[in-house]
Amino acid sequence: MSASRLKIFTGNSNRPLAEEICRSINEPLGEATVTSFPDGESFVKINENIRGHDVFIIQSTCPPTNHNLVELLIMIDAARRASAQRITAVLPFYGYARQDRKDQPRVPITAKLVANLIVAAGANRVLTMDLHSQQIQGFFDIPVDHLYASPVFFKHLADTRRENFVVCSPDVGGMKMAAAYADVLGAGLALVAKKRTSATKVEAINVVGEVNGCDVLLVDDITETAGTLSAAAKILREHGARSIRAAVSHCILNEVAIDRLKSGLIDELITTNSTPINSHGIPVTVLSIASLLGQAIQRINSNESVTSLFRVKGF
Repeated sequence: MSASRLKIFTGNSNRPLAEEICRSINEPLGEATVTSFPDGESFVKINENIRGHDVFIIQSTCPPTNHNLVELLIMIDAARRASAQRITAVLPFYGYARQDRKDQPRVPITAKLVANLIVAAGANRVLTMDLHSQQIQGFFDIPVDHLYASPVFFKHLADTRRENFVVCSPDVGGMKMAAAYADVLGAGLALVAKKRTSATKVEAINVVGEVNGCDVLLVDDITETAGTLSAAAKILREHGARSIRAAVSHCILNEVAIDRLKSGLIDELITTNSTPINSHGIPVTVLSIASLLGQAIQRINSNESVTSLFRVKGF
């Protein structure tokens, strides 16, 4: 399949990222009408001939989550009915990923439901980044290309490796990610043990590892209320951490998170543009994943391996 057959479209969730992706690979962003009727129903019309083309639809399922998800499904269906040869759903951020198991009676596995919906709509492939849990790839019966934002973070953090630099996981689940960061950056490793008391409140219990007098980097895949990060930062300060930064792949910052981040417990929040970011006056550094996704789109289009995108240069 030649690269000339490539067509890229986007919904309304994160148009600036889609435009940046297209610029990074010198491809035009496809013309499509994606609007809503007065009653809230989404309407999609693809304004180009895509018969026999390799179509990529870029859409993060960030807030308004349900609206953006349905918009993605309708765009996929429109492309399928327009006789696209292959449809790849590009989800820089995969919403509902935290609902990936039955951890209490009578609850759904919504991450699997969303996967079923994307496949039923007509997607032939999925390209996504930093899923909350690896097993979500197995929820799809179509190929999934799972990218990591870590090479983008490593490049940014290359100049900040210090003598007393420690990478810390804010919970047990993120220990594997923190260990990978510590290994690449040549840093120490620590862990904060936490107890979640509600959907928005987290209590940090203890710190495993030495952080006294150290510059600490908290790493996580997603934050919404900043509860886990704030609780971890508070106990790290109590244990003598000199400075605290947080590297988070996806930031869905609500008002609660903004208030917590304004408290000054975290000196800098480093994230990506997988979702639209409004800093609200807090110290946020936004790194672009456009080039990473652009290269992946090109490689998928030309049926090449995307493995080389995981390699980290300069370390």
